[in-house]
Amino acid sequence: MSANKIANTQSRAVRTISILLLTILAFTGIAFAVGATSFKLGLDLQGGTSVTLQPRIEAGQVGKVTTEAIDQAVGIIRQRVNSLGVAESEVSAQGSGVNRQIIISVPGETGRRIVDLVGQTAELRFRPVLAVGAANATTTSSDATNVTLPAGVTPELNSQFAALDCTLAQNRQGGGGVSESVAIISCDREGTAKYILAPAEVLGRQVTKASSVISTQNASGWYVTLDFNGEGTSKFGAMTTRLTSLPSPQNQAAIVLDGLVYSAPRINEPINTGTAQITGSFSQVEAQDLANVLKYGALPLAFDRGEVQQISPTLGADQLRGGLIAGALGLLLVILYSILYYRGLGIVSVGSLLVASAITLLSILLLGKAIGFTLTLAGIAGVIVAIGITADSFIVYFERIRDEVREGRSLKSAVETGWKRARRTVIVADAVSMIAAVVLYFFAVGGVRGFAFTLGLTTVIDLIVVFFFTKPLMTVLAKLSFYSEGRPLSGFSAKSLGIVATSNLPIEGNK
Repeated sequence: MSANKIANTQSRAVRTISILLLTILAFTGIAFAVGATSFKLGLDLQGGTSVTLQPRIEAGQVGKVTTEAIDQAVGIIRQRVNSLGVAESEVSAQGSGVNRQIIISVPGETGRRIVDLVGQTAELRFRPVLAVGAANATTTSSDATNVTLPAGVTPELNSQFAALDCTLAQNRQGGGGVSESVAIISCDREGTAKYILAPAEVLGRQVTKASSVISTQNASGWYVTLDFNGEGTSKFGAMTTRLTSLPSPQNQAAIVLDGLVYSAPRINEPINTGTAQITGSFSQVEAQDLANVLKYGALPLAFDRGEVQQISPTLGADQLRGGLIAGALGLLLVILYSILYYRGLGIVSVGSLLVASAITLLSILLLGKAIGFTLTLAGIAGVIVAIGITADSFIVYFERIRDEVREGRSLKSAVETGWKRARRTVIVADAVSMIAAVVLYFFAVGGVRGFAFTLGLTTVIDLIVVFFFTKPLMTVLAKLSFYSEGRPLSGFSAKSLGIVATSNLPIEGNK
């Protein structure tokens, strides 16, 4: 390798290391700026909130409470929890037959909001409005002397309407399980009005997408947009076309979720675009929660919520301390081994491990803030395993360099040629670890997913450190006479390399 080429390579190496260290400092500043200064811990380390959902058995629906229905509900609830950025939650079914229950456990103090949300049946219906009145109205007519009922309203529905008082909180609990083919009496979720609603014409299963959106044109705040499939688009278009020609309030379409009216907008013109909006003075969190619930479809069963309780850590501070001590000891032993075996070359392994540790800690802190990633003991195990992965990478590289020097190359040349031969091995080894992490993450649940996530994360970090720190640092050190001349403590002496001293050739070699 020519002198100019080596000089250019060393200059690039210094720039690469500088950029990496400055990037780490920048992300450290970002972590402090956004308040990402502590780890989010999982159930096994800090406890959380737990709730039991009991299937509601209504008249004639005993046969619906099947193992398949419970398992489907578990899958939907797990998706809802994960979509809210809550990692390491536990959703499982217990018991058998009609006594089968769903147990939801969520880490941290925010669990109450989660368990309130995930148990919703999310039974979405679009129903034409037949009549509307005040929350405690006793008649569907504005004129008490007029006994003529609105079109579609039977005396039985009128009696139910009069008996329902929507000012009472217990009458605004909602609930699924009502057939879409029958008319219903319903309160709005704020308790300010009550409705008689016709059979549903568009159903939640015909929704393909739900998103929370902030209004930019007025002060109406957040709302939820819905996209329909082909069947839903056709039925929604037909319903809105018909309602435009009817008098108020029968030109309104009520959006009903779990038996409660979220909004009942007036239909001024046919809507054939396959989209709709749910408004109702939502906050950002309420709109996001509603969109996430609707996104994964309705639960196949209605559930009654059991007692919500705080759960204590299953492992606690002692186990966390033990895991951290194990990681620190592992890191220390690798450092000591590197220094004893590689001598001066050990500075590269120590630096690589410290940089990898800094990037890993920053990543966990920032991911905890950004997506709610929580650290469990299994996740800590994944980080500890990463110490070995990083050590393997620089050992492969170091040994390749030493082989090149044994063959007579100068250290500067050996650093470059050794890298070309070692990097494929490093990439293949890390690719195997990444494949294992991906497979574990997508096919496992609970703590195993935490292990898989941290294993995958630290594998990516290992590649970053090897490519942007370990190799450039070796390039910089190769120009120092302490290493290039093979001094006793450099790690490149004849004794360290196992070269029999039959020649007085310097380690610079003649290549």
